[in-house]
Amino acid sequence: MSAPYDIAVVGSGFAGSLLAMIARQLGRSVVLVEKGAHPRVVIGESSTPLANLLLEELCERYELAALRPLAKWGSWQRAHPELACGLKRGFTFHHHVLDGAYSGGAYSFDRERRDQLLVAASPHDEIADTHWYRADFDDFLAKQAVKLGVDFLDRVALRSFEDHGNEIRLRGEREGRDVEFRARFVIDATGPRGFLYRALGLKEAALPGYPATQSLYSHFSGVGRLAETAYSRADAQPPYPVDDAAVHHVFDGGWIWVLQFNNGVTSAGVAATDNCAAPMRLSEGAPAWERLLERIPALQAQFVHARAERPFTHLPRLAFRSAAIAGERWALLPSAAGFVDPLLSTGFPLTLLGVARLAEILAHDWESDCFGARLQEYAAQTDGELLATAQLIGALYANMNNFDVFVALALLYFAAASFSESARRLKKPQLAPSFLLCAHPEFGPACTRLCARARQRLTADESRRLIAEILAAVEPFNVAGFGRPERRNWYPVDADDLLDAAGKLGASRQEVHALLKRCGF
Repeated sequence: MSAPYDIAVVGSGFAGSLLAMIARQLGRSVVLVEKGAHPRVVIGESSTPLANLLLEELCERYELAALRPLAKWGSWQRAHPELACGLKRGFTFHHHVLDGAYSGGAYSFDRERRDQLLVAASPHDEIADTHWYRADFDDFLAKQAVKLGVDFLDRVALRSFEDHGNEIRLRGEREGRDVEFRARFVIDATGPRGFLYRALGLKEAALPGYPATQSLYSHFSGVGRLAETAYSRADAQPPYPVDDAAVHHVFDGGWIWVLQFNNGVTSAGVAATDNCAAPMRLSEGAPAWERLLERIPALQAQFVHARAERPFTHLPRLAFRSAAIAGERWALLPSAAGFVDPLLSTGFPLTLLGVARLAEILAHDWESDCFGARLQEYAAQTDGELLATAQLIGALYANMNNFDVFVALALLYFAAASFSESARRLKKPQLAPSFLLCAHPEFGPACTRLCARARQRLTADESRRLIAEILAAVEPFNVAGFGRPERRNWYPVDADDLLDAAGKLGASRQEVHALLKRCGF
């Protein structure tokens, strides 16, 4: 019998392939096992500045030069124009009142922009983020893994996980034949309720205070651009084209995403609480989608010529949290350990933080006496960040009918994300070691307290007080000019904001200026 692999990675989505490559670069023998076959459509498509920075860092640290161009729109288009993606300049939020938002066929919007929020993520296209068209993106990464010496087998239906003390044996079937993989350590990258969750009989844990939600989505062709309809809500030149973004259409109890790729495909879907989704009958698929569009004229205009290019997928339960994340000879990537919601595009940075942490453990603690302890630290940090994400998104769901509070809560995310990105780019990762700054001794507890209050039913006065307290909590970490009333909910990327906030990052204006130059600002 041949020697076992050092590491078996189950699941060849982007994260599984990326970690397999890193492990191989560290000198480990690696097998990558996939249930399906590439290319395939996978949901989870929108990157963020922090996600792209983490990808850059991993590429530099582990010498993955072929992947580095995919961290920005401009370099991606020059290096790999054959791989579809979408231009993401920011986050667009529009608030709607279902059915009753428009009277007599006339369209109007709040001139103070209290029904929208635009947060830019880049000053121009060259260094912009992207939506990852996963059929192309994941296929590319799996092929790169093979080039680096990872053994890759697809169309494998794994049945069992057997712990034999000094090795794990994974048994299954491939094309009608029994297969077995022996490995010293197994990493699960198969997503929520995935392989190890089932094979080990892991329990599902609750997300405290988080509502039960479900989702319906598909890919479409023929979708127009919101800015070219009468519903763009732009009373001036916006900080970026509103469609070149992760576009969120928010209504009481749910929201719709629209992500446009450069191959003519648009990813769109709805996530909603059970109380909101039940009367919509989301499980009916296409008819439910059409009924929902009829209730939001802006989307009905944008999708008037659209056609679904694949069957609708209905997820009756969207959120998930595994009660166990790591064991003596196995670990779940964050994407397999839990999921909250596509809102705010938190999935990629959470997963890439997990990839980076597991990579560090494999690099420095493999075969050491502290390997198990480090895995448990990884599990605790992964779970803590999942809970922090759930508490914020749960508070956002509770205020989808109270958009002023929703906007203020969203700024908790954007302030933490922009502060974290800036700190890492200044080579000061110790200032932001956790997602959403959830482990920060000041920001973390403040966010928990404010989100708990936001999940309660609020009067108008209570809403105003809560908004003021959120902005006060944000200010010590505010490096992007959030909350300035003259901006009326439109936030560009402004170099002066970061320069003026240099002291919050323990940096000089000269250091920040050099940072902006390095980043291609």
